[in-house]
Amino acid sequence: MKPNTRLLFIPLDERPCNYQFPYLLAQGTDLEMERPPLEWMGQKKTPGDTTRLWAWLEERAATADGAIVAMDTLLYGGIVPSRLHGMSSEQVRDRVNRLRKLKQLYPQLTLYAFQLIMRCPQYSLADEEPDYYADWGREIFRKGFIEHRQELGIATAEELLELVDINERLPMEILDDYLGRRHVNLEANEVALDLVAEGIIDFMIIPQDDSAPYGYTAKDQQRLRSRISELELDLNVYMYPGADEVGCTLLARWVNKMNNVVPLVYPRLSALQGAFVVPLFEDRYFYETLKYQIMAAGGLIASSAMEADLILLANTPGDTMAEASSQQRAMTGYDVHRNVVELVEYGSYMLQYAGQNVAVADVGYANGADLKLIRLLKHKGLLFKLAGYAGWNTSSNTLGTVIAQSMLYTHYGSTEEHLDFLSLRYAEDACYCAVVRTAMNNGIVEQMGFTKFMLDGPRGSVAAVIHGRLEQALNEYVNGPEGRVEITDCYMPWNRTFEVGLTVRHHAEKRG
Repeated sequence: MKPNTRLLFIPLDERPCNYQFPYLLAQGTDLEMERPPLEWMGQKKTPGDTTRLWAWLEERAATADGAIVAMDTLLYGGIVPSRLHGMSSEQVRDRVNRLRKLKQLYPQLTLYAFQLIMRCPQYSLADEEPDYYADWGREIFRKGFIEHRQELGIATAEELLELVDINERLPMEILDDYLGRRHVNLEANEVALDLVAEGIIDFMIIPQDDSAPYGYTAKDQQRLRSRISELELDLNVYMYPGADEVGCTLLARWVNKMNNVVPLVYPRLSALQGAFVVPLFEDRYFYETLKYQIMAAGGLIASSAMEADLILLANTPGDTMAEASSQQRAMTGYDVHRNVVELVEYGSYMLQYAGQNVAVADVGYANGADLKLIRLLKHKGLLFKLAGYAGWNTSSNTLGTVIAQSMLYTHYGSTEEHLDFLSLRYAEDACYCAVVRTAMNNGIVEQMGFTKFMLDGPRGSVAAVIHGRLEQALNEYVNGPEGRVEITDCYMPWNRTFEVGLTVRHHAEKRG
């Protein structure tokens, strides 16, 4: 990589997974990554300052080598505002086309972009959707789901009766608002594809957030997939499950491309059936998404362990995926139909005796780490020897994060920044998502007088309790002879329990 390579980064929103993770990963490289000030990025349903964000991008592009841009931020002000805006097709089209002018002015700029297809959650909750979704979300989803099945001739009699009932009850003005916004967003996706066809955008990912096999989102995906094929963009535009990890994925792709390397990744699964599990919130077999995640980051799957640059231990379920909060219960798919011990023993052998780079994709559960796996990794002394680890939110969120970190590891090795990011994953994915959040949601937040969707501010009493409990969990699951994790900051970015904001440091074992 040429020295002082400058990469501009427009994150998907202000949460740490989008604003911080790619930036933290870039700190351990010889890459100079710039991002806009946090205060311009908006706050959940409040959109970011798109005027300032565009000006920032256009001003700095003159001296940059490349840019990774979240189109949803440049167009709507963030991922949640993309579901709430009142913009017209013309307004959105004009914003997309500003990228054409940018590339004309600065042709040296390699442009990687990602843009979501608007999701359609299956439940009635307005936390990240329009206010009316609290009352009508389930009905909106079911209407799209059943109508899609009706078009395909596979809707059941019961579903058709349900559709009649929904059509009688669902207010037309609500449906019109929802579908109107979907239409505008879909047109924005199509305009972006035209920019890829023209060579304005060099590579693009269309991540699928909360996928379902039928419904409005599935139909939009089909339409865009057809358009990608029509324009012969299959090698330049990838569409697969994911969202909040894509900034990390495109950073890894950038580094690999700049170094002119294609890392070969050898996946090793904990379960024979793991490849055929359809993860929660996704729409296809795990292994099919894994291929895309590796390719999107600039790599390919290796045919053997010995030719691989990286071995990826994938801790999958044995059959169906459960939530991390339920892992204390005995479940055949986890206790019988997979072998986590063999996965860890294999990883230990390949790392210590074969000298291979080994990373762990902890996708056994959704929304948190597998605590049994964490204990085994600690017992084997592997936690801080790994090329990467992740175990948060969806399977794809985890895959994109760990693949990016471990590919960077193949270039830069075990830097201080690498160990800090590993420490962050153990503190957040294992100790927060799988331990502390479960406890907070199971009564503690309510006992304190709040709800999991409304706390007492980013740095209130709930954050203080979480900080203390995290330190206890780190002592139990992570800290040991090979290293310990210190939390230097703990806050709740969206004033709810779902995500936590952490700053951590790795400390090596004190000798003598």
